[in-house]
Amino acid sequence: MDHFTPSTDPVLNSVAWSAIVALFPLLTFFVLLAVVKTKAHVAGAFALLVALVVGILAFKMPAGLALLSATQGGVFGAFPVLWIVVMAVWLYQVTVLSGRFEDLRRVFDVIGGGDVRLQGVLIAFCFGGLLEALAGFGAPVAITATMLLALGLPPLRAAAAVLVANTAPVAFGAMAIPITTAAGLTGLHATDIGAMVGRQAPLLATFVPLILLFILDGRKGLKDCWPAALVVGFSFAAAQFLCSNFFSYELTDIMASLVGLGAAVLFFRFWKPRGTAAARGRLGVAGEAAAAGSTPGDHGPRSARAGSVATLQAADGEGLTPPRTWLALFPYFLVIVVFGIAKLWKLGVDLPAVLAATDVKIPWPVLHDALVGADGKPLSSTTYVFQWLSSPGTLLLITGLIVAIVYSRFDDGGRFPMTVGNAVAEIGRTIFKMRWAGLTIITVLALAYVMNNSGQTVSIGVWLAGTGSFFAFLSPVLGWLGTAVTGSDTSANALFAKLQQTAGLNAGIDPNLLVAGNTAGGVVGKLISPQNLAIAATAVNLDGQESVLLRKVVGWSVGLLLVLCTIVYLQSTPVLGWMLP
Repeated sequence: MDHFTPSTDPVLNSVAWSAIVALFPLLTFFVLLAVVKTKAHVAGAFALLVALVVGILAFKMPAGLALLSATQGGVFGAFPVLWIVVMAVWLYQVTVLSGRFEDLRRVFDVIGGGDVRLQGVLIAFCFGGLLEALAGFGAPVAITATMLLALGLPPLRAAAAVLVANTAPVAFGAMAIPITTAAGLTGLHATDIGAMVGRQAPLLATFVPLILLFILDGRKGLKDCWPAALVVGFSFAAAQFLCSNFFSYELTDIMASLVGLGAAVLFFRFWKPRGTAAARGRLGVAGEAAAAGSTPGDHGPRSARAGSVATLQAADGEGLTPPRTWLALFPYFLVIVVFGIAKLWKLGVDLPAVLAATDVKIPWPVLHDALVGADGKPLSSTTYVFQWLSSPGTLLLITGLIVAIVYSRFDDGGRFPMTVGNAVAEIGRTIFKMRWAGLTIITVLALAYVMNNSGQTVSIGVWLAGTGSFFAFLSPVLGWLGTAVTGSDTSANALFAKLQQTAGLNAGIDPNLLVAGNTAGGVVGKLISPQNLAIAATAVNLDGQESVLLRKVVGWSVGLLLVLCTIVYLQSTPVLGWMLP
């Protein structure tokens, strides 16, 4: 097969017309999802078809290469992305089967002054931020969504809350891999980019807990709990700024999440929320908590019976004791320990390097040799990396097996029945339940790869970059768009970081500012990523209702994007230029 090099102006030799045509697949997806209200996997399939047609007819990509790009994207969607999500949901299901979720709910009653709204904020924002720092790739959304469901919060509100909460830590997620990626592609210093992001993202993070309160309980929630939300948001943001600028940009989210949680615990010693009982009534928490055992695990009669029996036994037992508290929290502490060791352990042996060495790099057949850049060399994106051991999904599997073994050994005299065999069988039930969400993820990633490899995504970026000094305002839009399409801020930087650098040099704008703007823009783009929508919807048992969830969060995504665009533009002028390092 002949070589193919993506072009940014194949339509009428015009970047503008090419970019407009390149928007068709995205418009197809979002119109079908939000307006026509089709199932997400149906919208993804039609959008993929449109992307293939546009790539082949408009961008002159050979049909064989377009189809091969779709297959690589689909495989990447299945592993590691879907693998991570399935394992995250399964880990929670283990706590459901054992009945420990009821004790977990009681623990949350203690944290946050017994206020379910603040418990939701701390879980989605602080704990979710910690998970994003260690894992990323959808795992934080899946885990925290199921935890909010355990609190008894309404599924739609829980899903919307975790999506919005996930915006705050994304730029520094997975040990700040988006920033490291951008630095590697541009030749800029990662510390400089990280410091710049640390002067943008915290401005949004400060107010995210307030938004979460509004999502969970409207204006009443804001009125009752705003002081605590502001303390959490401000402490998180301050730690983000200080760590990214003066300590280590890789550890920014870990420090920010721990500081935010610690500040909340201290603040609750001197302040109590108002309207706690009334909020539980409005949200229906009391009623839903009693049924929480059977709902998440409702994959079949055996699973439902196991969850229900365990729930009744837990509810009828003695009060919350220190051992039961520890066992209820054990899975989530273990997640932090396992991921922390896998990502950070370098004493005696560089464990992250050892795990990375097990990755299998597979040049995608035919595509790897045929798809080349302007320099004639194969594009790195055509190499599929099979992370069979280092994947966050595999680490979650290891975590879940350890949890199942521990729970089976400490069943408290039969009060919390758990067998390793039933836990392993739950993996199959989880996969079956997530079959349509999995299809959505696979089609969306196939769509992203076709758009990326054919040049559609970059064409849109080049078009936006031709606006001169005003590009500083549009800079975050590229990150927003790239993350919305791929579901990954890292991928958005891989697509547009070099373009941002070039545009900055041509327009006389600090390239670090624009690359940071791209990274920060991806933060709010993840809100509406079809991949994340599918993950959140599946985690709270709203399969097929991604369109409802999209309408719930798209306003926040666009609103936060406009705020960020304004901040970046003003930072490129004397108005806020003093903020830059």
